[in-house]
Amino acid sequence: MGGKIIVFGNEKGGSGKSTAAVQVAIGLLRQGHSVATLDLDARQGTMSRYMGFREAHGGLPMPRRAAILPSPLNSLTDAAEADRWALESTLNDFTDVDFVIADTPGNHTGLSRLAHAKADVLVTPINDSFVDFDMLARVDPKTRKVLGPSVYSEMVWDRRKERAMARGAPIDWIVLRNRLGFSESHNKREVGVALDELAKRIGFRTAPGFGERVIFRELFLSGLTLFDLGSSAGGPPLAMSHVAGRHEARRLIDAILAGPPLRSAVRAAS
Repeated sequence: MGGKIIVFGNEKGGSGKSTAAVQVAIGLLRQGHSVATLDLDARQGTMSRYMGFREAHGGLPMPRRAAILPSPLNSLTDAAEADRWALESTLNDFTDVDFVIADTPGNHTGLSRLAHAKADVLVTPINDSFVDFDMLARVDPKTRKVLGPSVYSEMVWDRRKERAMARGAPIDWIVLRNRLGFSESHNKREVGVALDELAKRIGFRTAPGFGERVIFRELFLSGLTLFDLGSSAGGPPLAMSHVAGRHEARRLIDAILAGPPLRSAVRAAS
């Protein structure tokens, strides 16, 4: 048995997948867990570059890491088999770690689908707007009522069925409301209501995400995370906004580790 596989996935770019994945990976590492990172968006390579900057910084705890590029084979069947073999062999290399944190591309790829099917926990960050919500479900523009699941939710549902047919444990799906504004707004309330309705219909749970903070962009080139600030690693002086951001990251990790309520797990498996 290998460690828990946590996949960060959303077929829309700019949702903050890589940022959240890196914060969770280093947060778990700082808690004393063994961690590996897996960059499946290796062409863009945000996670890989982040970890490269981190290694160059020196003196920081590092996860084990790997990256996989999609197969270049022309045959769809051969490419799918090559992708499957690459993912399986890489995960087999990480059977001795507590957690594998996988970052997926912001589009629909065969490698991403394979990773979703392997997820013990799937974390889907969405920006707090109906633009991102549209990846999860179609909404009536007048009533704001959920009409039905959209393309990404249908893909996740198919991966859940694959897991059930293979007698695997249900995928614990977490939708992360990311880049939240700090003031209350009508749109923010409407998105929250729609997410709660959709969660009951298709079986995910929501978790608090990150506020819109400049610190995430500032830390990238240094390879630091919120969990490194205040240590001997250097970086900007620790400010109250950084402490608040670190608290948000810890709440996300706590939500991931807590697992789903029993009823949600049963519903997702049925």
